[in-house]
Amino acid sequence: MSEENKRLTIKELAEEDRPREKLIQRGASELSESELLAILIGSGIRGQSALDVARSLLERYQHKLTLLSRASVKEISSIKGLGPARAINIVAALELGKRRLSADALERPAIKSSSDAYDLIRGYIEDLDHEEFWLIMLNTSGKVIGVPQCVNAGGMKSVLIDVKIIMRKVLESAATAIIVAHNHPSGEVKPSLQDN
Repeated sequence: MSEENKRLTIKELAEEDRPREKLIQRGASELSESELLAILIGSGIRGQSALDVARSLLERYQHKLTLLSRASVKEISSIKGLGPARAINIVAALELGKRRLSADALERPAIKSSSDAYDLIRGYIEDLDHEEFWLIMLNTSGKVIGVPQCVNAGGMKSVLIDVKIIMRKVLESAATAIIVAHNHPSGEVKPSLQDN
């Protein structure tokens, strides 16, 4: 979109460039993140279209949906043009996206690789601002039993675990195999010295 279009209201845009119409005509995958957010926002404020407000929101979170999905209603509603109601819509939409990822992963028949395990657990832990330790329990066929379970939550740099809690959960579910996972809020993918 040109710099000139940034200053236009959505009604002043060509019909094929308006987010709602574009979604209907071309499909949701054709819209930019700011256009999708503009649809959730609904309308702009004096001097700013819903697209402008959406762009401001994305700029605040470095154009990273992962960072935005960690934001609270209060943080999002502090952006000019976004009150609590609009912030709630955005938080709810991002949560639906996370749950879809988790639901897709749960439909997998079995965990056959570390990628399968990651796909299953990522919706639960990737946006957390603290460390959590999770447990995935499997049956003899490698199929997931129930949903992944959080064993414990920690701080920004560590999480403590109690093996007795893990063993109790495993015995209660009659799992024959387990996968354990935890996140690093920093995004660091290499295990720390304490992880080994």
